[in-house]
Amino acid sequence: MEKQLKFKNHTVNYSVLGSGPALVLLHGFLESMAIWDDFANALSKTNKVITIDLPGFGKTDIFSENHSMELMADTVEAVLESENITYCLLAGHSMGGYVSLAFANKYAHRLKGLILFHSHAAADDEQGKINRDRTIDIVKKNHKDFIAGFIPLLFAEQNIEKFTRKIEELKSISLKTSAEGVTAALAGMRDRDDHTALLKQLNIPVLFIVGKQDSRIPIEKILPQIALPKHAEALILDEVGHMGFVEARKQTLRTLAHFGIKWF
Repeated sequence: MEKQLKFKNHTVNYSVLGSGPALVLLHGFLESMAIWDDFANALSKTNKVITIDLPGFGKTDIFSENHSMELMADTVEAVLESENITYCLLAGHSMGGYVSLAFANKYAHRLKGLILFHSHAAADDEQGKINRDRTIDIVKKNHKDFIAGFIPLLFAEQNIEKFTRKIEELKSISLKTSAEGVTAALAGMRDRDDHTALLKQLNIPVLFIVGKQDSRIPIEKILPQIALPKHAEALILDEVGHMGFVEARKQTLRTLAHFGIKWF
């Protein structure tokens, strides 16, 4: 069921499906909550599944020129408050993982577990920040061309032809995002805090889902972080890039479902 709420005088769009322990699924950069429709339908048999259009994406308003990860985390908290949810499992894909970590830093008491879906806890280094600024300039000039070229690169090279139809669907979702929404997210990711120390402090299980062929967040960057939490689990997928929920649907769905049952 699709719903809206007012937060900071802006509209936030989200969906609630099923009943049971709450599982919140956060989309990544250039995505919307629509990417989780398949997973939400499957997981709603055992969980109350909440998906959210983060600020600037889907049907949620643009809040400012810089959508910090903390602002997005506060948006998630507003949805939980609106739905009278005390505890949840929180899963975030890519940028959604950055939001999940910002949420864990502010609202750890809400969490039963954390799932970093092709994501990690480190901040951008100086070169990363420069690259974000360059991308902002590119998006301002022609964000549609940027999106068309960006989406296929999220997949392992050997999967691009196999998932041509899905790539076109993802492009269609992304092209609904305004240039302003895209640049606000880029600025927020550029300025995000480093949360590697937080991984050591959390008293909840953390699940990492990693693609061996992920060109956006290489496996070498994530492996050292898997050793940090007090309890960590990992699903490491061969022949998978940055889009495991598409490239390895059965494995990732099964892992999410098992994790959700085990830790609630």
